[in-house]
Amino acid sequence: MKTIFWCGAVASLAMTAAAAAEAPRNLAPQTEPMPPAQMTMPRDAMGYARMAGAGDLYEIESSRLAQQKGATGAVRQFGQMMIEHHTQTTQALTGAARAAGMTPPPPALAPRQQKMIDELRGLSGAPFDAAYLRQQRMAHQEALALHADYAENGDNAALRKAAAAAVPIVQRHIDLLAQLPKA
Repeated sequence: MKTIFWCGAVASLAMTAAAAAEAPRNLAPQTEPMPPAQMTMPRDAMGYARMAGAGDLYEIESSRLAQQKGATGAVRQFGQMMIEHHTQTTQALTGAARAAGMTPPPPALAPRQQKMIDELRGLSGAPFDAAYLRQQRMAHQEALALHADYAENGDNAALRKAAAAAVPIVQRHIDLLAQLPKA
């Protein structure tokens, strides 16, 4: 459950980014992160599960593209790690939701996240790497805000625990992204 919820959160956050990122195919995306203060943070378990699940799904789908289209080994390796970690967080979130007596919704990308995926599909090589890393930085900042907020303010103890467990994972990804080239 945790993994589905994490995927939802990350995907949901990424969706907001995708809606703003309608850049031409050969140019770097113009997606800007949404300041956490402007994000609507769900306090209810089902809302959190949806956003976390969407976020994880975005991470997994975009990282599968990184495996195929990434120009550098560093991007492909980071993408592989995202697939592994966000699959695990989805599973953890799903487990927590089920333990809490919930049936979590299947992860689904938000429109913004779908636009981000579509942007990545139109790129390859160095332009892909630049767009992918920019999107990852934004999506992870948004995911960190989602998980941290729910861990502190959420209405379900099992999901608050899952959210708290996701925070250091997402922070680790942010730290790794800081070591990768900026576009």
